Amino acid sequence: MVEAIRFFSDPAICVQYLAERRWPEGPVCPRCGGKQHSYLSTRFLWKCKACKKQFSVKVGTIFEDSPLGLEKWLPAVWLLFTRRTGVSSVELSKALGVTQKTAWFMAHRIRCAARTGSFNKAAGQVEVDETFIGQKARNMHKHIRAKKITGTGGKDKTMVVGVMERGGVVRATVVESRKKKPLQSLVKEHVEPGAQLFTDALKSYEGLDGEFAHEIVDHAVEYVNGHVHTNGMENFWSHLKRTIYGTYIFVSPIHLFRYLDLQMFRFNNRDMSDDLRFRLSSRGVSGRRLTYKELTGKASHTCRPK
Repeated sequence: MVEAIRFFSDPAICVQYLAERRWPEGPVCPRCGGKQHSYLSTRFLWKCKACKKQFSVKVGTIFEDSPLGLEKWLPAVWLLFTRRTGVSSVELSKALGVTQKTAWFMAHRIRCAARTGSFNKAAGQVEVDETFIGQKARNMHKHIRAKKITGTGGKDKTMVVGVMERGGVVRATVVESRKKKPLQSLVKEHVEPGAQLFTDALKSYEGLDGEFAHEIVDHAVEYVNGHVHTNGMENFWSHLKRTIYGTYIFVSPIHLFRYLDLQMFRFNNRDMSDDLRFRLSSRGVSGRRLTYKELTGKASHTCRPK
């Protein structure tokens, strides 16, 4: 981290570093697509010879319209993508010398860069499991706890379903309920027909035998039965919950999908070095923009999954 801060302390180096990764074959005008340009080194801007417009390396990225320089943005990206347990907005604000509100906005914009999509479905041996994210009723104030359900599961918690291909990647999605129709639709969307499917004994998974080689493990009796278990997904849930409860303390349900995106990115690329993971993350900064109005729900945005 110290080396990253020193390296990105020079704005010229920051612009060069991001430009090389965004435009490997040279800068391209985001307005007309022109490749002929001149560079204004004093302002770190390019001027397109075709449309005569100026543009910076920030245009069309998560950094667009931010008054902060890349010398603050790139160390922030490094922190969020390399810290295994995440970074809170308070910690980020202290590290960068900005306000907590600014750091919170920056962190959410960076999480947009972690969103990855794949047309490939999970195949082979696949684990599917669900979990609940939210506060424990026994830790709430008495007048709030009286309104909550203290049993298992969670009426007032947010449900997340995960699909893990053994030896592959994890896909986790926020769902409205664990009823049969939405849960089985999600499984069919992310898992290749004919795959070996391992789940717990939840009734909502019943009926998947015809399309998958479905085997269950009843957690009321055992957690492992030979190769039948969901321990891979349980491992991911443990990392996710330690990050949320230990670092962020509280995560709003409407923003939970972004925290999932970043956690999946770090988990799926956990065997990479910090440097390689940071370079990979820089590929996702283009074409994704999140404004403050979109973040606070005053306008719709493309960073939210359908």
